[in-house]
Amino acid sequence: MATPEKIADPTAQTVEHLGSIDKGKDVVEVKEVRGSEAFNEALIQEKVPLMHPRTLQLFACLLIGFFCQTMNGYDTMLFGGLLNNKEYFLKHFNGENKGIWAGLITSMYQIGGVSALPFVGPCIDQWGRRVGMFIGSVLIIVGTVVQGLTSANASEGQMMGGRFVLGFGVTIAAAAGPIWIVETAHPKYRGIITGLCNTTWLAGSILSSGATRGGLDIKGNSSWLIPIWLQMVFPGLIAVFAFFLPESPRWVYASGKREKAHNILTKWHGYGNPDSPWVKLQLNEYEEYLELDGSDKRWWDYRALFNKRSSIYRTAVACWFSAFTQWCGNGPLSYFMSAVLDTAGVNTSIGKANVQLGYSVEQFCFAVIGAHFVERIGRRRMMLAGFFGVSVIWVCMTASAGTLANSLVSGSVDDSDAVFSNHAAGNAVLAFIFIFGAWYSFNLTPLQALYPVEVFSFEIRAKGMAFQSFFVNAAGLINQFAWPVAIKEIQWKTYIIFVVWTFVQGVLAYFFFPETRKRTLEELDKIFDAKNPVKYSTQTRTLAITEDNTVVAVDTEKV
Repeated sequence: MATPEKIADPTAQTVEHLGSIDKGKDVVEVKEVRGSEAFNEALIQEKVPLMHPRTLQLFACLLIGFFCQTMNGYDTMLFGGLLNNKEYFLKHFNGENKGIWAGLITSMYQIGGVSALPFVGPCIDQWGRRVGMFIGSVLIIVGTVVQGLTSANASEGQMMGGRFVLGFGVTIAAAAGPIWIVETAHPKYRGIITGLCNTTWLAGSILSSGATRGGLDIKGNSSWLIPIWLQMVFPGLIAVFAFFLPESPRWVYASGKREKAHNILTKWHGYGNPDSPWVKLQLNEYEEYLELDGSDKRWWDYRALFNKRSSIYRTAVACWFSAFTQWCGNGPLSYFMSAVLDTAGVNTSIGKANVQLGYSVEQFCFAVIGAHFVERIGRRRMMLAGFFGVSVIWVCMTASAGTLANSLVSGSVDDSDAVFSNHAAGNAVLAFIFIFGAWYSFNLTPLQALYPVEVFSFEIRAKGMAFQSFFVNAAGLINQFAWPVAIKEIQWKTYIIFVVWTFVQGVLAYFFFPETRKRTLEELDKIFDAKNPVKYSTQTRTLAITEDNTVVAVDTEKV
């Protein structure tokens, strides 16, 4: 393992112009790259061993952080499945799987999430990322217990209260987990690791779908109680192991413990070498960019999110990207899968549960594959493909659902006794549901945890993620209240809204959402300080590599 004599200044846009180098003597390779020269120099000077015991140990630690995303996925598919359990769950509470009742019960989760906003920053900034994960997990366990005890009294108020506490805890844990992961993961693997983080959302949804599907074969209230009690599995694991994990070196450094941060970086990123290029690069950037007395030390101070142009841009990009991923139509295809399948001609509880479970498994597989491409393809290209692609899929879904509805022979489109004459149209709707799941999961699911947390600088990351969570939950409230009513009143015509809106999202993303790959978190400051962040983030650079593995960057505009 070679120790370099020189590491490129991470704040310099151009180190030296290629024309000033004696090519025959010093330069052995010239290539064009995207991203920063300092990051690319570290990649060249020190390889990161994937199968090294320390790498695998760090991956195992990061897996615990992944569990913070499972709770959202579990709940999303949980109530989609419980609203399909007519014989026991809906009968127990005298409810229905669409309309205001369904929207009110499910929306308490989002209301709890929004209410947690003022507490996310203090939990994560004041006491550390691990403490935030722990507190959120404990609250989720409490909320689950409150929900489970409704088996004795069928109290809608208690069920809603439990969902409120659950949503409150999930917001804290779901903010702390990705922040801890992106700040603790090795820079080389940050993209794929944080992208994989959000795929565990789908692992939670698979467990939930399987539990609700299995519950349909059980008699009595246990058919819906078992899926609810299983909601404690992942937060329980986090609560047990949180304090055995390494703390974020950035948080440790910003808390005034430079030597401890250096030791963490040396152990986990330098493989025991304190002079590793990766250790030096990150420490140099901590010294350059991290404020030891920034707004993250003042729990009440959210002004840093809006105190300058770059901060406003960061906040807007993170929040609107998160809202956009909620408004692609995935809401009606998850929380209200039962009602959506009515329009596809799938009317039995078992049939719906089978489709829901298959849908979750498919999404997980494609999300894992997509996470492996976030560095190759790039965040920006994947999100653009995601938004424009689902718009096309919704066109096909709308046409198929409309054709199916027009073939109604008897009953109502959304009733279990509906009979359709055009079975091909029903099969087409089902096919496009699965195509949607595959496309969305590959392109957008890996970015949901990765992109917002990259966009925020350290000083505003925790509060920014709290504010972003507010947007996610506000977007979720629209999903909870608007779509069940729309599906009930105008049925398949609801899909036309998604055709138009997802296309609009793609256009907005093209003009305003920058690329973030192949840069350390601190180097992203250059992008948002630039006059045109999107243009700056997508430009290429020429790297001249000398005989001693020193990288000399060349501004492409000068070549």
